[in-house]
Amino acid sequence: MDSLIAASARALAAGDALGALKRVALRDDPPALALRGIAMAQLGEHPRARELLRRAASGFGSHEELARARCVVAEAEVALAMRDLGGSPRALTAAAVTLEARDDLVNALQARLIAARRLLLLGRLDEAAAALSLLDGHNLPPSLAAVAELASAELALRSLRTGTARAALTRAHDAALRARVPALLAEVAEARAALERPAARRIAADGEQALRLDEVEALLASDALVVDACRRGVGGGDTWRSLARRPVLFSLARALAAAWPGDVDRDALIADAFRTRDPDETHRARLRVEIGRLRALVKPMARIEATPQGFILTPNDARPVVVLAPPIDGDQASLVALLSDGAAWSTSALALALGASQRTVQRALAELEAERRVRAIGQTRARRWLAPPLAGFTTILLLPAALPIE
Repeated sequence: MDSLIAASARALAAGDALGALKRVALRDDPPALALRGIAMAQLGEHPRARELLRRAASGFGSHEELARARCVVAEAEVALAMRDLGGSPRALTAAAVTLEARDDLVNALQARLIAARRLLLLGRLDEAAAALSLLDGHNLPPSLAAVAELASAELALRSLRTGTARAALTRAHDAALRARVPALLAEVAEARAALERPAARRIAADGEQALRLDEVEALLASDALVVDACRRGVGGGDTWRSLARRPVLFSLARALAAAWPGDVDRDALIADAFRTRDPDETHRARLRVEIGRLRALVKPMARIEATPQGFILTPNDARPVVVLAPPIDGDQASLVALLSDGAAWSTSALALALGASQRTVQRALAELEAERRVRAIGQTRARRWLAPPLAGFTTILLLPAALPIE
């Protein structure tokens, strides 16, 4: 390694991207291309960074397997920052194996951490937890330790384990202090602030109340019958019934819970569930069928009884009924929550994270763009979508797979 490459690498390690570029900006040899790519990534020029890293990887010879693996890891981190989640993770896994075999444990752990963060973005929480567990017991450098603890905190928050999340954020703050990286300290501070912001709304007979994440956790652990509009289901005690794939049943359950202890008129239920203001006998017959299905699903927790006007929800054991509503309502709430992280997302990445088709996501984005809630940059395949951060509350409960299903 020549002196300019070594000096550029030291500058990058210290977070001085411009200083690193000054030393290698005019060089096109593979090591210089790799360092230029990493510097451009630190400066936020992700497309250019990816191009440089790919040129560097192809420039290294067959005997320079270690250098190529490092380029693969760096490119994977750039792809994560670009929210390009559609590629296969096999190249990253192979790079991690190569790095471990060559005793480059720091970069190998970095590869494992990138894979875990990708799984978090996709909402695959069980797989993310397994990936993060592979990092336990390793003596991570402070910067990697801070990122790993941030990922662990996000996993805990999306599983509604606020105590675990607070402990992880404390460790992340200590590691960021040791790393002396201002961006990491700012990210930890933002994650801590999310714990204190409203995350959901409790709607009951006594009115509406904003809840923090720890208060949501306490509510779900209580004996109340909760119609949860965040993960779209009904729960009480140890019983949970998911209605995420049954929107009509969920609309009926939410309307009945919002009216408790009173009943709901049949025409109001039809308007809410079937989106029509002019019901006929076919709608009333369909309502009876759907109410029967909902009655069978919630039987362990509550009864649904007919009244002269409509239907009433009566919980077992005289427990209270509460609607847990997200801080923002609407069919695109999860999409807005993903976009509010400030990163530019592709349509394909949004579809992967939401578990929806690209056509569905495209239609939702078109509606949000018409309302000026999101904006697009770039054209055709390079198009990315952005939304302004949502101030005043946290959207952690709206992210895909935000809560465990069972």
